[in-house]
Amino acid sequence: MSATPDPLQRERAHLAASRAALRAMRADAEALDIKDVAANWVNAQVLQRQIEERIAALADMAGTPLFFGRLDYAYAPGADLAEGAGGERFYIGRRHVHDADGDPMVIDWRAPVSQPFYRASKKEPLGVLTRRRFGYTGGELTAYEDEDLTDTAGQERASALLQAEIERPRVGPMRDIVATIQPEQDEIVRAGIGASLCVQGAPGTGKTAVGLHRVAYLLYAHRERLARTGTLVIGPNRSFLRYIEQVLPALGELNVAQATVDDLVAHVEVRGTDTPEAARLKGDARMAEVLRRAVRSGVTMPTEPVVVIRGSRRWRVPAYELEEIVRELLARDMRYGAARDALPQRIAHAVLVRMEQAGEAPDDRVQDAVARNAAVKAAVKAVWPAVDPAKLVLRLLSDAEFLAEHADGLLDEDEQRTILWAKPPRSVKSAKWSAADAVLVDEAADLVTRTPSLGHVVLDEAQDLSPMQYRAVGRRCATGSATVLGDLAQGTTPWATGSWEEALRHLGKPEAAVEELTQGFRVPREVIAYASRLLPDIAPELTPASSVRESPGDFTVRHVAGDELDGAVVEACRRALGREGSTGLIAADDRVPVLAEALTAAGLAYLAPGEETSAEARLTLVPASLAKGLEYDYVVLDEPAAVVAAEPDVRTGLRRLYVALTRAVSGLAVVHARALPERLATAA
Repeated sequence: MSATPDPLQRERAHLAASRAALRAMRADAEALDIKDVAANWVNAQVLQRQIEERIAALADMAGTPLFFGRLDYAYAPGADLAEGAGGERFYIGRRHVHDADGDPMVIDWRAPVSQPFYRASKKEPLGVLTRRRFGYTGGELTAYEDEDLTDTAGQERASALLQAEIERPRVGPMRDIVATIQPEQDEIVRAGIGASLCVQGAPGTGKTAVGLHRVAYLLYAHRERLARTGTLVIGPNRSFLRYIEQVLPALGELNVAQATVDDLVAHVEVRGTDTPEAARLKGDARMAEVLRRAVRSGVTMPTEPVVVIRGSRRWRVPAYELEEIVRELLARDMRYGAARDALPQRIAHAVLVRMEQAGEAPDDRVQDAVARNAAVKAAVKAVWPAVDPAKLVLRLLSDAEFLAEHADGLLDEDEQRTILWAKPPRSVKSAKWSAADAVLVDEAADLVTRTPSLGHVVLDEAQDLSPMQYRAVGRRCATGSATVLGDLAQGTTPWATGSWEEALRHLGKPEAAVEELTQGFRVPREVIAYASRLLPDIAPELTPASSVRESPGDFTVRHVAGDELDGAVVEACRRALGREGSTGLIAADDRVPVLAEALTAAGLAYLAPGEETSAEARLTLVPASLAKGLEYDYVVLDEPAAVVAAEPDVRTGLRRLYVALTRAVSGLAVVHARALPERLATAA
């Protein structure tokens, strides 16, 4: 008779059985035969695509734990205790897995029965007897840890496996936090789809991961609705999107679009740049009214009647009646294009009224024919001309008189001169459009034709958006909801958000609740405390973050002579690479070429931001302007004073420095030759 296997062996056996069940589920999907199911070719293609998506979603990702926790219930969840319902056991994982009989072997982390894994405590056990966490090395289950939630006399203590997972070295793209979601994060993740939400999160609080897990949760809870309306994740740049792109697939969601704001407004090719002041003014919300006036400026009141000839009859609509129609359409504040499309029908209706008064009985076909009549079309062209959004913005930024006419009372003369092009281009294609110009074209395009709305949009690093950029994003979720993620202290543009209330108003979601995350899980205590010294200068209204990490981290600040700086930075990188995990060398943008040369001379290979780290390539050279949203186990920060000086003003420079200081997961080495900013130079 064989000995009873120990608990770890039993859990490994369940893992093996669960993986086998997942393979069987995928095999069943692959074996589906739809030849005689679909009614026609189109339906067959749609069904085949859905099956292919199902097969892809059932893939067992190598090295990724299929389940990470277990709940032992005192009674069946949802049952009345008085009924004496027996206990139940559920394994919590990234996706649902069932056996051949349909019984669950792994429960999706998003299911209601999984929620106590994140929220149960000794104070509120939620019916859970024991919570078990699993530790993995690669895809192999190597450890487990039990938490007895019935021991109300005992103290709540941090989970060693949870702490180890949070502090595990980071190599490769951003990974999910599904095994480590904290109660306050879970509340945000599972918030309803009906209302928009804004998350103010200090560095290391997991706001980006929370936003991505929220998308995964909403797709689980409202899949049919969001399949129709769509979801979108918006990040600050391509490097950031490449860094996060593996999180949703790891959670079983393969069809969530990702884009930058620049991608959304790509109506024109961006080849130029603005001065900081010009960019700030073009991003000002006042430009929305300037554009609205400009778009409508082509509408003129009719001075001649419209005469429609049909057969032997002539039907006349006088100018005053045409003017009434035009003024009514203007008063309704419709999209310019929609009103222009409605105008010929309104004129045709006026003609039909005259036909009926004369004893005729015209129908809808007659009205459509009248609307297409040459005289009606000519009147519409003269009264309500078509508007090309790019050409309109081109004229606005090129023609001083045109701009002055429509910016009157909104922009003063100096502001108008600031945004005007010094040398007007000859055409839309030859113009050197800036990123801010593209946003103006998008606004004009929406004034002409309504922008389609999605069901849910996640906007990350939102603090850097201008009011006009917020409006561009808001148009994409006008009839849906949004999750806005950011940190006011990390705003590094001249137009950075002053308050979330203001930002949400520009987004069109003024009713959105603002939640603040201040518990850090990533940045070591000493590092976040050091960086938080800058808060009084960059965001005095924010609460400094605290770190729940047990380890203080590896933190050093070293001053060297100017001619020793490059060598000292290279040596700091070499020391960091001697440890496990990734290393990021962050420097002011103009220092990057110098440091690249020094690294090459020292024989240290390096990656560019967004390139995936691996066991063989663990050092990334990061311009400070691209550091936001990224993280590394060890960060070497080169010359903080240069990071500050590279920005147009001190406050923005200190915010950029705050971002750079808080990219470290395990250790930070600051190397400098010039004086540190005052708050960092003083003793703690």
